[in-house]
Amino acid sequence: MQEFSVATRSRTEFVDITAEVQDAVAAMGCKEGTVTVFIPHTTAGITINENADPDVTADMESALEKMVPWRAGYRHSEGNSAAHVKASLMGSSVQVLVNEGRLMLGTWQAVYLSEFDGPRSREVWVG
Repeated sequence: MQEFSVATRSRTEFVDITAEVQDAVAAMGCKEGTVTVFIPHTTAGITINENADPDVTADMESALEKMVPWRAGYRHSEGNSAAHVKASLMGSSVQVLVNEGRLMLGTWQAVYLSEFDGPRSREVWVG
């Protein structure tokens, strides 16, 4: 297993971590198989989506905010319930195939850390 940290800068942010995941795969010596990219946090998630047009992640942020607004009368006393809901919608892990030591992502795909309660320092585990 490999791990790395990501410093986020905003309350909501999608950070492309594909290069860091690829580096982790190389460090593990993984040539063939599947890796899991996991985030051990309850207010951030992991997803795979388009990396060619930054409007895609901007639209994702906007859509998630419409579905799960930051202020909506939640009961959780810390005031970050929306972040917990959004993280659950994204999920805490993705699996990616590895072939000849390379992540098998589609032409326009990237692995994203999805921050919903930043700015923070987040850990990502790859195994």
